[in-house]
Amino acid sequence: MRWQDLRRSGNVEDRRGMSGGGKFAIGGIGAIIVLAIGLLTGQDPSVILGNLQGGQSTEQSATRPPGPRPDDRTADLVSKVLGSTEEVWGDIYSRNDAQYENPKLQIFEDATQSGCGGASSAMGPFYCPADHKVYIDLEFCDELRDRFKAPGDFAVAYVVAHEVGHHVQNLMGISEQMQQQRGRLSEAEYNKLSVKLELQADFLAGVWANHANEMSKILEPGDLEAALKAANAIGDDKLQKESQGYVVPDAFTHGTSEQRMYWFKKGYDTGDLNQGRFEDIQ
Repeated sequence: MRWQDLRRSGNVEDRRGMSGGGKFAIGGIGAIIVLAIGLLTGQDPSVILGNLQGGQSTEQSATRPPGPRPDDRTADLVSKVLGSTEEVWGDIYSRNDAQYENPKLQIFEDATQSGCGGASSAMGPFYCPADHKVYIDLEFCDELRDRFKAPGDFAVAYVVAHEVGHHVQNLMGISEQMQQQRGRLSEAEYNKLSVKLELQADFLAGVWANHANEMSKILEPGDLEAALKAANAIGDDKLQKESQGYVVPDAFTHGTSEQRMYWFKKGYDTGDLNQGRFEDIQ
């Protein structure tokens, strides 16, 4: 991925070397990870979450040591991908006579506080609609390469673009509509809506990739395959199969590997928002 010449976003909060705990809010890939742990161990996911909360119940802070860090390159990549999403979505909104509101992105270590509650690095990257921020612990990028076997800069870019896709959904009012359905539907019915939300975010990540490549020629051979490997690795069916040996479709919250790859690829192939309307996602 050719990202070095992209514009670095000014909306990045770098809190590496600082951490804070509190009540945890599940979002992004973290919901899958907590569910997978529960299925593997036979524990109630809410109990696991409670244990995480208990282990991070105090506020901690540390002074970031001076000098370069091993993950500075990844921090730079994430900041520039965010800058690219700002340009792409700003342009798309402008073409539709609207103004795009840039999200913020916080880089943290171990734990942090968000507008949706406390967050742990175990949750993975997530977006909080309450404060319009994307949160990411850069260790996840190593996990993406080592655990999920999805190496490459563009795999990281896909994850960032997916979370920014949730921000676009928030601006479109889709996130609020989802929240209104919580408590009105059964868990299985709500999970189906959650899957649609995640698949649309994958689609929006593909739309970003299409327009970013047109604007800045960011793609190199193998980049799309890297993103598709990442999408494949974090499908509900694949994670459930690995953790418990069988699949429970009613418990899906993010979609199958095939669905995630399909909708990202469709977003990239078309670059057309009309091809991924929420009601058409399945």
